[in-house]
Amino acid sequence: MVIQYHGLESFKVQFGDTTLAFNPVSKKSAHRSTSFGADIALVSLNHPDMNGVETAARGDKNPFVVSGPGEYEISGVAVRGLPSTSHYGGSNGINTIYLVTLEGMYLCFLGTLGEGELPSAIQEELDEIDILFIPVGGSGVLDAKAAHKLSTKLEPHIVVPMHYTDTSLKQFLREEGESNGTPVDKLTLKQKDLVGKEGEIIVLKTL
Repeated sequence: MVIQYHGLESFKVQFGDTTLAFNPVSKKSAHRSTSFGADIALVSLNHPDMNGVETAARGDKNPFVVSGPGEYEISGVAVRGLPSTSHYGGSNGINTIYLVTLEGMYLCFLGTLGEGELPSAIQEELDEIDILFIPVGGSGVLDAKAAHKLSTKLEPHIVVPMHYTDTSLKQFLREEGESNGTPVDKLTLKQKDLVGKEGEIIVLKTL
């Protein structure tokens, strides 16, 4: 599995011939969007900063779009969407937390989550997480302190911060007791690479 970060909450996840796009930035957003072909596009919130499914279509790839709670099985990829709350953009909305199982690994994408205290029914679903994608930037999503508290509670093997500023990222790393957090271009993982990892933070460069 290869994971690359495209800013805000936009990620490209590749495994074999299959590509996933998480919260691709729309061309209508004030933020920079990127374009790549995906087989599946997952959208947590109906907002131009996260719903740019048109940017996830290229060549012969026209993605299957998942944009809300429910259970899905696409091309051997199991996806489960859980409803939560977002305050992004200055208003309350439904944010979908995505649980994705692929290559024997369990990914949890929190999206534009705005509250660090999750209902017990949802938290029970967030068990044995291998890779946690968590917003740390505040301004409608979790801030660094709330993100640290939730990531500690969820106990993932690897934590990937997203939706961050330089300031919020430094604060999140301080909360986590990390001294550097030097960004890397991409995260390449196999299931065996998770052995022995407990809450390891991987910061990805924005491409």
